[in-house]
Order: sequence, then C-alpha cells, then structure tokens
Amino acid sequence: MTVLVAPDSFGDTLTAVAAAECIAAGWLAARAADTVLLAPQSDGGPGFVEVLASRFGTVRTTRVCGPLGAGVDARWLLDTGPHVATAYLESAQCCGLHQLGGAPTPRTALAAGTEGLGELIAAALAAGARRLVIGLGGSATSDGGAGLIGALGGPGAARELLADTEIVVASDVENPLLGPLGAASVFGPQKGADPATVTEIEDRLTSWSRVLAEIAGRDVGELPGAGAAGGLGAALLALGGHRVSGATVVAQATGQAEVLAAADLVITGEGKFDSQTLRGKVVAALTSAAIGRGVPAVVFAGQVVLAADEIADAGITGAYAIVDRAGSVELAMSDAAAQLTGLATDVAARWSAPGEQDRDSRTGPGGWE
Repeated sequence: MTVLVAPDSFGDTLTAVAAAECIAAGWLAARAADTVLLAPQSDGGPGFVEVLASRFGTVRTTRVCGPLGAGVDARWLLDTGPHVATAYLESAQCCGLHQLGGAPTPRTALAAGTEGLGELIAAALAAGARRLVIGLGGSATSDGGAGLIGALGGPGAARELLADTEIVVASDVENPLLGPLGAASVFGPQKGADPATVTEIEDRLTSWSRVLAEIAGRDVGELPGAGAAGGLGAALLALGGHRVSGATVVAQATGQAEVLAAADLVITGEGKFDSQTLRGKVVAALTSAAIGRGVPAVVFAGQVVLAADEIADAGITGAYAIVDRAGSVELAMSDAAAQLTGLATDVAARWSAPGEQDRDSRTGPGGWE
C-alpha cells in the first residue's frame, strides 16, 4: 500500500516537516512493507519556508526587527531559476506570535509591529529577487503593515522600490481589513486584544486604510485577504500584490496532485482538528481531494474537537488525537514527537488491508473518542 503523509504544522509543538517524519516512522514501524510518501504542507503560516525548503532553493538567514523590537533571525528561501529569481518569505519568521516571549496581551496586541518583514523584503531585493512570495499567518501584529511600509522608507518609497517586483500574497484567509469580519474583530482576540483593544485597533486600521488607498489608488480594504496577518495583506495588496491560496502554493511545490494520484491512503494532520478546519484549511483541502479520488483520508491532530458524526459527514475515515494517547494535554505537547510516532504505529497496526477502513475509524485505536 502507498501512503501519502501530508500534515500541516502542529501548532508550536511540531513543524509540518517534523510531523510528517514522525507519522512516517510510526507507520512503517507497524507496516514496513508499505511505501510512504512525504509531502508536508502549509497554508502560508508558520512552517511555510521550511516546507518549501525541503524541495528547492537556498535557505538564507537575515537578522531583522522582531514584533516587539528585539532582533530575530528570519529564515527565507531564494530560488534563482530557471525563470525569475523568487524569494519565499514567511511573516511569522519576523513577527510571529511565538516571538513575543510569552503569552499575548492587550499591550503586545497594540505594540507588535511588522518592520521586520519590510527589512526582509529589502534583503530579498538586494539578493536579486524580482518576485516575492510572502506567506501570511501566525502573526502577533495588527498594524496593517504600517511597520513594513515604514521600514521600506514610507508609502512613496515602498511603492517605487517594488514597482517592478511581483508580489504574491500567499494566504488562505479571506477576511477584509475592517468591520465585524476584519483583522481586529476576528483575529485581535487571538493576539491578546481585549474588547477595548479591539476597538482601538479597529480605529487605528480605519485611519491607516486611507493611507493604503492613496498608495494603491483604490480601496484595498474590502479585497479578500486584506485582513490577513493583522492587515499585512492590505499593505501588500496596496503595494501591487495579488493574493493566492498559500495551501495551493505549497501543494504545487510539493507535487501534491502527482503523489495523491499514486496513494492508497492519505494521512494529514494539524494541532487542533475543529470546525475551523473544515472551512478551507490545509487539512480540509487535502482530505477533500483524497475523497474526490476515492482514497480514504485519515487525520492526526493534537486534539480532535469535532464529533464523530461531523467527521463522518466530511467523508473522513478516521480522526485520531495525540492527547487521547498521551492522557493529558501537557504530555501531548511536551512529548509531541514520540506521542505522534506512537499514535501512527497504533493506527497502522489496526489498519486491516490496503484500501480498507480502520476497524475503529472515527473513534481511534482502542475505541478512543
């Protein structure tokens, strides 16, 4: 049997690459005769560069300003051929939540800035890149990209600097910049903002949106993806960027369609398998593609929040949680690699035969729920 292992990252505990390696090792421990194909995925958030770097390009590291001002080492990818030199940048490398040094608060929600991404763009241009693919997601910021544009010399200078550069905004977030579905209202609380802070951020972004409109010559705030990464999407769109699905960028780079065609089983995964997953995240896109081909799809996750009937209605063969195997959230996170490897072994050992469902699908080995 040929098994495609294509997870997203598991939050802050495992990168997509590490998760794929754990699942593959665990599966082969129980089913050594199977062929396992690894194709870790990302939607443009944390792990975007690492996933792509496993396939092509040269990884570079640049010291830039972190979300709260301290310097951070941001990894990015330069691909020099055969066509235009392309730099793949990840906003989370410059201004990610994980770089706050602690839990997000109202103070950090207001203070976190995007200057580092502007510095990273400048470094990529200096290295010869004329096409930028920028993954958005996992940011601590809600400044609408004001820091980025400031780091590039201001609105006029930034627009001129990037005039001959293609900017690809890689994000699966479709939210606008403002309003009840905008950056402040939807994502602000995830970044530590309390209700009063959400209102303050919304007011700040409203004022900033007028500057972005002057840069672009039109209102970009209503465009899909403008609210991504605390409004970074709006700034990049104003500078001439166009949005594409981050998951699609990675799927194409990893040859997902080709390996999916050869698979008898698809295993994907993420940190938390919940209702948001089914609204277009990497896991949903991959399981849907597998199901469309008549290939069973299995999900591994740190936690499985969806009910059994929701999983069944989505056509997914089985969903298995690390926390159920570990017995506690604390152990599931502190020992994530070993627990995920063991979980994959448990599921593989119970897999009946190529093309057949796990005997305990949707509840997990041993009748977990």
